[in-house]
Amino acid sequence: MTIGLLGMLGCAGERPINLGVKDGLLAACPSSPNCVSSQAAEGKQRIAPLTFNGDPDAAFARLKLVLDRRSDTKIIAEKPGYLLVELRTTLFVDDGEFLLDRTRSVIQVRSASRLGYSDMGKNRSRLEEIRSQFLAAEMKP
Repeated sequence: MTIGLLGMLGCAGERPINLGVKDGLLAACPSSPNCVSSQAAEGKQRIAPLTFNGDPDAAFARLKLVLDRRSDTKIIAEKPGYLLVELRTTLFVDDGEFLLDRTRSVIQVRSASRLGYSDMGKNRSRLEEIRSQFLAAEMKP
């Protein structure tokens, strides 16, 4: 059992090389059901972007603060209007991306498992938690 657990802990997987922004878009989700994206076509992989009112830079700074406060999230790369994060569960690492869309007053989101086929809805539920925290942070004075 110990060997199996150690094997699973070592199976965090490598970060995909296709992450990042290309032509204003995040990477498309693979065909497996372990990815959600606000830029996906309608369907099971579609999730709403984060919406905000007011200053886009202030909204993005608020998102960064929300992510910094989460114990399961580590910011890996930051560019103006873009964040790449690792999202950890006990045994697995997922990759999350956030892209500021100033003209639409939204932050595009994507979260995908590195390994496996199904994530049992974890990427969607985690992004919905982040959405709730992001909205709650807007309400604070």
